[in-house]
Amino acid sequence: MSNSIIEVEGLSKSYILQHEQQEKYVALRDVITNNVRNFFKGIVAKNAVSNNRAEEFWALQDVSFNIKQGDRVGVIGRNGAGKSTLLKILSRITEPTRGEVRIKGRVASLLEVGTGFHPELTGRENVFLNGAILGMSRAEIKSKFDEIVAFAEVEKFLDTPVKRYSSGMYVRLAFAVAAHLEPEILVVDEVLAVGDAQFQKKCLGKMEDVSKNEGRTVLFVSHSMPTITSLCNKGILLERGKTKYIGATSEAVMQYYSSGIASPTHIIYKEQEKRPGDNYVRLMAAGVLVNDATTDVEIDIRQSITLFLEFEVISKSALTFNPFFYLLTADGITVLIANPPSEQNSCKEVGIYKVKAIIPANYLNEGTYFVNMGVNSLSSGVQVHFYEQNLLSFNIKDPIQGVPTRLEGYSGIIPGVVRPLFNWTIHKI
Repeated sequence: MSNSIIEVEGLSKSYILQHEQQEKYVALRDVITNNVRNFFKGIVAKNAVSNNRAEEFWALQDVSFNIKQGDRVGVIGRNGAGKSTLLKILSRITEPTRGEVRIKGRVASLLEVGTGFHPELTGRENVFLNGAILGMSRAEIKSKFDEIVAFAEVEKFLDTPVKRYSSGMYVRLAFAVAAHLEPEILVVDEVLAVGDAQFQKKCLGKMEDVSKNEGRTVLFVSHSMPTITSLCNKGILLERGKTKYIGATSEAVMQYYSSGIASPTHIIYKEQEKRPGDNYVRLMAAGVLVNDATTDVEIDIRQSITLFLEFEVISKSALTFNPFFYLLTADGITVLIANPPSEQNSCKEVGIYKVKAIIPANYLNEGTYFVNMGVNSLSSGVQVHFYEQNLLSFNIKDPIQGVPTRLEGYSGIIPGVVRPLFNWTIHKI
């Protein structure tokens, strides 16, 4: 076996879907008529006809990859791409139809709320049960017990049956158990989304810690691209059960967006009741423009970028509405916060407003960026009418090595968030 901790070759998984055909409506008079007709004709009705139709569905098709010890792998793709099926096979919850999976070491998985917990047992008993399933002795589990309880923050409910836990409590304890009982491989689906933001951040920090400092391998499924990019050093992009890309996380995220799986550069809310906002302001549209036209997510570093926000003031008031946007890197670092100067802001009357902000060419460095947009107003305090996070996304790319936008003599990835072209003067004195 190679130095890979997980090897997947030609993995495929199919399910048989049953479709029940609707029976034609039969009135009472039709039943009487048919029975009389059959009586006289001596025909016996054959009612044992199956109304079911089976269809084979391939959740995964010929998936192959290797993962090394200590890798933090983000598995991304739209709903139905096969992410959860892949993790269930790696966690040995379900068997593949074809292909082979070779795994070194113990696997702890957190795929669904309550997975691996016995509802009738207490939190304390479930900690020991999960440790035993992972092959740990009682002494080993006891040595980690206090650390698990402190991380999960469920001290008061340790001796309560977990069937009485909220979904958030379930997740806190389940993750604490999975992360602290020292499995070689930690598999986490998007179940963390159930927890609060502070606990999610705590979990992400723990996953990074066990990978970087303890050499354990993490497989993580999420629809949050900033989270995937900040946590993972490798990405697997699945599309319709097949591997579309395996490699660098930033490239996987870029392909996820640019392949048409999502449309993060242009959003239109057509149905009024679904528009984010309140009784004063509603979001109508937002987008990223290059040369006044919508674009794909890969933008040449030498092009300027226009961010636009379209909103409707639907209620008359004395308020002045202030549009703003946050620009963030893929790992969640805020690049800048911007809003138009007050002397240019005339968003007061009822009506539709379109706001544009231009980011100059050769300003942002290569990488993936996310845009949060919102509208607020000032009265007795700040009132936020809507604030949409990760509303838009785009990718800056330097297509040609050696052009003036590059740092001369610098090879590899250029660090930093911005990379502007300064006006230089050089003279001998």
